[in-house]
Amino acid sequence: MKALGRVALAAPLVGLLLLAGCAAPASDSPAPEAAASEPAGEVTIFAAASLRTAFDDIRAAFTAENPGVTVNPIVYDGSSTLVTQLQEGARADVLATADERNMQDLVDSGLATEPELFATNTLVIAVPVGNPAGVSGLADLADAVTVLCAPAVPCGAASAQLLDAAGVDVTAASLEQNVTAVLQKVAAGEADAGLVYATDVIGDDAVDSVVPDGAEEVVNRYPIVTLAGSDAAGAAFVDFVLSAKGQQIMSDHGFGAP
Repeated sequence: MKALGRVALAAPLVGLLLLAGCAAPASDSPAPEAAASEPAGEVTIFAAASLRTAFDDIRAAFTAENPGVTVNPIVYDGSSTLVTQLQEGARADVLATADERNMQDLVDSGLATEPELFATNTLVIAVPVGNPAGVSGLADLADAVTVLCAPAVPCGAASAQLLDAAGVDVTAASLEQNVTAVLQKVAAGEADAGLVYATDVIGDDAVDSVVPDGAEEVVNRYPIVTLAGSDAAGAAFVDFVLSAKGQQIMSDHGFGAP
């Protein structure tokens, strides 16, 4: 009778073990809620011209990590031009400017809130390769054929601040609407010199550069923001720019930390 009792007790245990063995293994796949939270959709980005090379790389890296998001070709131009376009009804999800003043104009329009700084930059004197005019500092720009950014553009405002601090008066041969246009004129030999960002001359074999005295005192700070009406995909792009990976890409292109 004792042996039968042991068998009777063992039977339920065997049944429980068999049921446990038949249970489905825990899945490593994300829960439906997690999969649904992955960003998806289409993103349009407006960015300052000086961000072109860095943001092209960020766009590629972001797309690789977020295959559900289509990032349209980024629209690059002067920050003031981009803000004006948005105020006049242009549609975008993200804006990155080369200064805080133009970004604040957009915020004041009610089209964005709470921008975040993500990079810094300073100015250099760009000259055609070989520096044929022998430009060695800001004082030389007064007698050289010099192109500058227009005052409303961040690089123009920074140029004016730098020249004023040095006591140098420059009559520009032309005032350009973005820093890329300044660099192109210098590279083409249409000007002896131009003030551009330090990041603009990196990797450009058509120009040389001179770091002027006081450049470290005139720092442009770059803010980024999602615009009114943007969805999770736009926010995900901003988060990527601010992430360690995004910041490393910015650093690789010569930008300073915010």
